[in-house]
Amino acid sequence: RYLKDSSPSSTRLSRYRRIVLLTDGFSTPFYAKTAIGLLRYRGNDVVAVLDRKCAGQSTGELFGVGDATPVVGSLDGLHADALFLATALVGGRIPENWRRILFDAIGKGIDVISGTHEFLSEDKEFSKLAEASGANLIDVRRNMARETSTGQPLHEGCLRIHTVGQDCTLGKMVVSLEVQRQLAQDGLDAQFIATGQTGIMISGQGLPVDCIVGDFINGSVESLVRRNEHHDILVIEGQGSISHPSFSAVTLGLLHGCAPHGLIYCYELGRQTVKGLDGVPLLDHRTLIDAYLANASLRQPSELIGIAINGRNASANEVESEKRELEARFNVPACDVYRHGAKPLADAVLRLDAERKR
Repeated sequence: RYLKDSSPSSTRLSRYRRIVLLTDGFSTPFYAKTAIGLLRYRGNDVVAVLDRKCAGQSTGELFGVGDATPVVGSLDGLHADALFLATALVGGRIPENWRRILFDAIGKGIDVISGTHEFLSEDKEFSKLAEASGANLIDVRRNMARETSTGQPLHEGCLRIHTVGQDCTLGKMVVSLEVQRQLAQDGLDAQFIATGQTGIMISGQGLPVDCIVGDFINGSVESLVRRNEHHDILVIEGQGSISHPSFSAVTLGLLHGCAPHGLIYCYELGRQTVKGLDGVPLLDHRTLIDAYLANASLRQPSELIGIAINGRNASANEVESEKRELEARFNVPACDVYRHGAKPLADAVLRLDAERKR
């Protein structure tokens, strides 16, 4: 059952029920967003987080999610069926001091799932050991996406909502999932569309758009949307930022590929500089929102329908003040989905759907 070139297309990541999340040495919100996402949305499937320096704590203490899920120093006695590499490190490389942990997992026959740009299945030592133990090496970012855009209209009976952001790593995936879940709770046929490693690990399907050859980003996303057009509403996870000096190409290709009817703009209250680029200031909301709307509308008309505030480093009063200011300034609902829930944004999706049908 060893899969040398395995990827999400060859296995369903949702089948795992005893997952260990590897964050060793990087157990912070800045780096461990994959672990935090999996604890929040697949917490019942997670048996432990592995961080040798933090062993003995709970994930509730370490991350604020996962309640009493233990943080451990090794795989011993866990009876795990999968080890997920659960960080988002700049450059996407596997830390050298993780190799010993990975050898231990593979040797025990535990499947290893990685979202890094450095593929496990191309490592000769990992591959040889996996072939002997029967463990699968699954590279979430590995893909053979080779489609260019047709430029033809997408199905107008399927409403497409896309989360976009001021920067990277500020909650676009969480907002997408929360809006989709609220719509489903309200009885709507809404589907979350994953476009990054964490979203794919949570949902078990999607596309790693930041690892698709540039010419094929638009077309591959377009094809992904077409495969899901039988749903009434698609909530498409955003990536990066259209102004990020490093990652804007991915953002633009995704924006044009999914051709959204409505945009939800996401940002972190208090953040001043671009992630990973010291001293590079973030652009203001108006400039970025105008840029997103202008670029989205090059393919088809698109409009801003809501704003999602990430207030994790702000007080409740600061978030409430910010919410009132944004709603007055942009004339759309604003909310922090953790503090307020996603209902205001889900209702905005329904208003846009009703307006389009009139």
